[in-house]
Amino acid sequence: MSGTGPAITICWLRRDLRLEDNHALFRALEEGGEVLPLFIFDTNILERLEDREDRRVDFIHRTLSALKQELEALGGSLLVEPGRPVEVWKDLLERFPVKAVYAAHDHEPYAVARDRDVMELLRDREVGGLLKERGIPFHTVKDISIFERDEVVKDDGGAYTVYTPYMRKWRARFTPDMEQAFPSRERLHRLASCEPLGLPTLADIGFRPTDLEVPPTTLDDDLLHHYARTRNTPSIAGTSRMSMHLRFGTVSVRELVRRSRGISSTYLNELIWREFFMQVLWHFPQVVDTSFRPAYDGIPWRNDEDEFAAWCEGRTGYPLVDAGMRELNATGFMHNRVRMVVASFLTKHLLIDWRWGEAYFAAKLLDFELSSNNGGWQWAAGSGCDAAPYFRVFNPKLQLEKFDPSLKYVKRWVPEHGTGNYPAPIVVHEVARKRAIATYREALDGADTRTKVQPRLFP
Repeated sequence: MSGTGPAITICWLRRDLRLEDNHALFRALEEGGEVLPLFIFDTNILERLEDREDRRVDFIHRTLSALKQELEALGGSLLVEPGRPVEVWKDLLERFPVKAVYAAHDHEPYAVARDRDVMELLRDREVGGLLKERGIPFHTVKDISIFERDEVVKDDGGAYTVYTPYMRKWRARFTPDMEQAFPSRERLHRLASCEPLGLPTLADIGFRPTDLEVPPTTLDDDLLHHYARTRNTPSIAGTSRMSMHLRFGTVSVRELVRRSRGISSTYLNELIWREFFMQVLWHFPQVVDTSFRPAYDGIPWRNDEDEFAAWCEGRTGYPLVDAGMRELNATGFMHNRVRMVVASFLTKHLLIDWRWGEAYFAAKLLDFELSSNNGGWQWAAGSGCDAAPYFRVFNPKLQLEKFDPSLKYVKRWVPEHGTGNYPAPIVVHEVARKRAIATYREALDGADTRTKVQPRLFP
């Protein structure tokens, strides 16, 4: 295939790494003509990753290998290119006669800027120092959520900043057709015919294979039936482990909504929480770097580096906190109940800036998603939307007694617990709790905590 052959449509896969129920792929296949799926290993992102054995990169590479094999069995292929997206696209436009591009929306600030740059490239080209119209349409569609951006807003058009009314409006606006799959797999006979294309190895992009254990992509009905009862117990398989698949689009959110509706309202609410944080990030992109509630940026964090290291390594002397951090370091996963406990401990007991914890989670979590990670950390710190009030400080001992009373979870990850080798607590709960409340109160009393946060202005 060359730049002088028949014009093709490119489906740019990003957070939708599947062939079934893929909205962008379906639209590309409906365009008419031949379709070439594309994935770009974005070096703008890869260069920020410190661990050369990043499980997420390994997961993406494994997934792409499987997709490529399946597509080639159907006579097509998958084009995988490493590089900075705009530069990759410049090269692709020289190599392929592209007539249209399809991709799924992404709400994160970097992705919005990236897509804007690519759209401008597809629209214009430079000839003799002058911009000429290239005119290649760049179609983006909704795929990673049921509702997005400004589709669920208040009656006055404002963004929701409290979960419960957002959830109620989400449910009121939802209709069964929104969970229907896009039959993309049925259209795969329209793939571009080409010789098998090369797949860069992990070494080619600067990474190494990992010990990643990929959770199943199926959602069990029995789990859903018991989800409300089992989801808070970290020692059992009571959660779906779908978060990584949702992050990279190896399962469709429409399928999960379809499966959970009528079985587990609690599970559906968790999916709605994800979309709540997505729309918060879309309307208030400043939360990436600053507190949603500006007054909270005035808190004088202690930011003790030794205590932060103890938290990161699971050496705080609080068994549930240490078990969670060790599970995260060993597997890239942490139970959601435990995430709340360790985040509260860092921000309240140790008075360490939530951004430190957010960044550590971003580097380690298999399911890292900017909107959920940011929203969860700001919730724990009290600085975010619908956040826990600053005077709510989780008691790690009581949380352990309530959610791991038999110590099954702790014994798995902190085997030295109960022996002389286990460290003493680095802080005393009651002392740390009083210090946190006093520090927050003093910082916030001198600020207007009702400061109106300005949303994104849309053209």
